[in-house]
Amino acid sequence: MNNLSTHFYRSKKAVEFIQSKSEGRQPKVGIILGSGLGSFVDNVHNKIILSYEDLPGFPDAGVKGHAGQLILGELNGTEIIVLQGRAHYYESGKPDVMRTPVETLKKLGCETLLLTNAAGSLKPEAQPGSIMMLTDHINFTGVNPLFGESEISRFVDMVDAYHPSLCEKLRTAASTQNITLHEGVYIWFSGPSFETPAEIRAAKLLGADAVGMSTVPEVILARFYGLKVAAISIITNMAAGMSNEELSHDQTMNNAAMAANDLQALLGEFLSNYETL
Repeated sequence: MNNLSTHFYRSKKAVEFIQSKSEGRQPKVGIILGSGLGSFVDNVHNKIILSYEDLPGFPDAGVKGHAGQLILGELNGTEIIVLQGRAHYYESGKPDVMRTPVETLKKLGCETLLLTNAAGSLKPEAQPGSIMMLTDHINFTGVNPLFGESEISRFVDMVDAYHPSLCEKLRTAASTQNITLHEGVYIWFSGPSFETPAEIRAAKLLGADAVGMSTVPEVILARFYGLKVAAISIITNMAAGMSNEELSHDQTMNNAAMAANDLQALLGEFLSNYETL
């Protein structure tokens, strides 16, 4: 069985298992939570919690701040699936490590994928503890989760990958909740080491506003499967060379908690007005 057949088989088995436990739920929105953002699920109602360990093809939760759980539930009138944790390219060297989870969301009926992550800011006005909506991205790694895909559908159109209508709904939600919502371009570095100041200067020249080690593979996969995408970065630090603070994962975790309330309010408002586009 080749790698693509393996993903298909595993997602089929994962869907069967989830549906056997889901009590007929019909989720429309999938949400992937980044480092330190697991508390989002505290306000989800009627939860059904499944461990990644029981879902074929779902990754191990190998990074602090990623619980490794799938939660079916409801928030403000919208049926959702929350993936409480993701795997990263730097953990295995596999850019398609999140392919099975994203394919599973699609097969379960999701039409929209909301992504969150912890990121470093390249914009002085976007300080730690703030949030940024992503409007585009730069893949700086040289790898792609569709490597090896043989179908012509691998040539994915990435114009408006961050769906304009979803972005406008997030702007409206932020305004309603009096939340400052920065906007910008996310640049994906492979990690796990943080970037050098020289790399950050280069990223600025390329037009980046936030930097991180995730999300872009999931955006590409979501577009491949026909899901609409929106993404929010929690700003946990200023990028390398932009402050005197030493960068660390503990810093990421601590500062993610600062913005958790704004993220909860923003996504809650967004979901309360969610409609099929």
